[in-house]
Amino acid sequence: MINSGIYDYINVLDKAADASYLRNQAIANNIANDDTPGYKRVDLDFQSVLAREIGKTKYVSLDQKIKKVDLSHLNVKIEKDASAFPFSYRIDGNNVDIDTENVELAANQIVYQGLTDSMGQEFNRIKQAMS
Repeated sequence: MINSGIYDYINVLDKAADASYLRNQAIANNIANDDTPGYKRVDLDFQSVLAREIGKTKYVSLDQKIKKVDLSHLNVKIEKDASAFPFSYRIDGNNVDIDTENVELAANQIVYQGLTDSMGQEFNRIKQAMS
């Protein structure tokens, strides 16, 4: 993390990219355990954590919201998916739907690529401003 006002967006994008990378691992783990009896899928939800943190400051610009984001509150961890946990439509108790997981994996990879591209663009803007 870089402690300067010009890096606020980059710091938030960095946290989002870390969370997206963790989510990629969780989804890959779900896919790998598709045939494991009793396995319950895992996931993480960074979007709601970020929305909650940004939503604390209403009626201000996005720049001001990002400046007020407490990066320590943006930590997420992999957890069993609460919405799917008690239910399983399979006899073996596993609740992984391989088609859904593959779609989630592809979507998450696009998100990760977008986040890393955005960080690169922010660094390029800073470089141009310094030239």
